[in-house]
Amino acid sequence: MKILNSLPSRNEILTVVVIAIIFIAITTVFVGLRPEHLLIVSIFLILFFAGKSTRKLAVGLLPFFIFGISYDWMRVYPNYEVNPIDVRNLYDLEKFLFGIEENGTLLIPCEYFALHHSVISDILAGFFYLCWVPVPIAFGLWLYLKKDRRLYLRFSIVFLLVNLIGFAGYYIHPAAPPWYAINYGFEAILNTPGNTAALGRFDELVGLPIFDSLYSRNSNVFAAIPSLHAAYMVVAFYYALVKKCHPAIITIFAVLMCGIWFTAVYSSHHYIIDVLLGITCALLGILFFEKGLMKIPGFIKFFNRYQHYIEA
Repeated sequence: MKILNSLPSRNEILTVVVIAIIFIAITTVFVGLRPEHLLIVSIFLILFFAGKSTRKLAVGLLPFFIFGISYDWMRVYPNYEVNPIDVRNLYDLEKFLFGIEENGTLLIPCEYFALHHSVISDILAGFFYLCWVPVPIAFGLWLYLKKDRRLYLRFSIVFLLVNLIGFAGYYIHPAAPPWYAINYGFEAILNTPGNTAALGRFDELVGLPIFDSLYSRNSNVFAAIPSLHAAYMVVAFYYALVKKCHPAIITIFAVLMCGIWFTAVYSSHHYIIDVLLGITCALLGILFFEKGLMKIPGFIKFFNRYQHYIEA
């Protein structure tokens, strides 16, 4: 009887299998199936069928799975096919708002840091940027494992919402990052490969192509606005405050958050404008969920059922 109770229902099995097949089919046709796609499907299916507790985890992780799939599926219809790419205007606005004078020449902050950097700053920058996704996701898993499933769902759904808002920003205003303007000028060249920019110095210092392997997979470099690098730790920091975590955790999150903001500019991957818009994106996601969706009876019903499923 215990074994039977641990098995998913027939409807659950059918739903999961059909969705997995549809995902693989769409990805194969429109994106191109890669090993990581099969890995994602395999992880979800293993978790879903392994047992009751892992099935709850698989369903609880759906906001993160949807985030990853949504990001990947933007390859189907690139943002630069929707709106023109901004290369020059953003650069000029950054210089106007935050320009730094160097020997009689006005530089954007990224150009200034390209001239003024240090080994310590390069190491810290690499460390901060490696934390931008792992730390928020680890925080979410910690909330889940601590059995604070309601707060976990609030965090994970807001994380997804912030990403969707950010992805919409990519399409509304396709924009080149600072390193692009610095290296290629102000003419938009499609299919430009990803670039480690100043983070390449971290790779050289540690002797490993960490960021090179990450950015070489970037198929669209014209997605600088907003900086989701700047957004993620804002969400984690907010819900750490809601959770009333230990002051040491709050402090660590605050340092990581500010460190990622600094690194985004220091590394020439984002303008200060991008960072500010990323922070705004995170705040909008939190506000929209907490003061908007959680006031709608239909959404509250869905949320409560979702919570009940991963707790039952």
